[in-house]
Amino acid sequence: MVLNAFFIALREIRRNLTRAFLTVLGVIIGVAAVITMVTLGQGTTQAVKNQISSLGTNLLVLRPGAGFGPRSSAAGVPLFTEQDSRAISEQIYGVASIAPVSSSSLSTIYRQNARSTTVTGTTPNYFSINNWKLADGRFFTEGDLRGGQAVCVIGDTVRQELFGNENPIGQKIRIGKASSEVIGILSAKGQSGMGNQDDTIIVPLSTLQRRLVGKTSAHDIASITISAAEDANSDQLIADITSLMRQRRNLQSNQDNNFSLFDTRQIADTLSASTQMMTTLLAAVAGVSLLVGGIGIMNIMLVSVTERTREIGIRLAIGARAREVLLQFLVEAITLSTIGGIVGILLALGLCFSLAQLIQVPFQFNPQINLTAFLFSAAVGILFGFTPAQRAARLDPIDALRHE
Repeated sequence: MVLNAFFIALREIRRNLTRAFLTVLGVIIGVAAVITMVTLGQGTTQAVKNQISSLGTNLLVLRPGAGFGPRSSAAGVPLFTEQDSRAISEQIYGVASIAPVSSSSLSTIYRQNARSTTVTGTTPNYFSINNWKLADGRFFTEGDLRGGQAVCVIGDTVRQELFGNENPIGQKIRIGKASSEVIGILSAKGQSGMGNQDDTIIVPLSTLQRRLVGKTSAHDIASITISAAEDANSDQLIADITSLMRQRRNLQSNQDNNFSLFDTRQIADTLSASTQMMTTLLAAVAGVSLLVGGIGIMNIMLVSVTERTREIGIRLAIGARAREVLLQFLVEAITLSTIGGIVGILLALGLCFSLAQLIQVPFQFNPQINLTAFLFSAAVGILFGFTPAQRAARLDPIDALRHE
């Protein structure tokens, strides 16, 4: 009986294709909007996590100043020393690795190519802490650091701008007033919230201090990057480092911190939670169009009942039961809504794939949200098709046969 009702519903839909299309258009738009919003939201969340993880694993960054806002917030605040870095490494439990960092924007020249680049002076631990991989060559070593060797590792953007298609390994470039040999090329990381990560040159800290910018003060460390151990309690580690740095910077109990500790895990969790909340909100707003589509189905089904009153009367007069008429119109409404759901899913997949490429976020096909949207579209057919179906089933056969 259900199968027969389904075939009759398809026949009625084919008889009025334009009206059927306009009827399910709201469901199509609603399903497509919900799936697109959720899929792109999940892709954006994953993109945020990828960007944060590209900065480093379990990464803490210690910087001078009260925050990470305008540069003026750190005006007059003393930088760190190499002794600060050693103290954290030796006195704080839960520190897996640590690297002091000093940086300066310097002119870089190779033959006729010249550009200004951020030059970072640090220790070999910096590469593992910040999750850097090599595309070619090698990282500098502790021996290079102790000897202040004139060597450097360059980012992918620097390689493209200075060398083009030429192999940079073994070539010498002029950084500021000194010459340095390229010993390694970093694998590309791309953009992050902090800018282009590939536009960088990394040299031993001693090389930056002795050959490139000079060392005029013990306070020349702009930041300290710290890798937390896997089993470390992030909150406790931050509290211990904060307490130690307050002691070393001679801050009184009534004085605010003149440094900031940036925790990538907390930032990743916060950004992910915010993105997921926004995705849920947008999906809920998009879901309203599904309800609008359901109202459209109910309106058309009521019109259909009025148009087919005489047909209903004949069926009832020759022995059809009220529940069979109810089932017929309910199946028709469900068929309309499920067709809209299927078309909406196909439309959403195309939109998601195209928009993910456009805004450069991962395309993540989620079977669960697609199935949920489809079942919800079917539920809309049941919910808004029941009233017209019930009205058809309650028609009096005699009055229905008299209907013109």
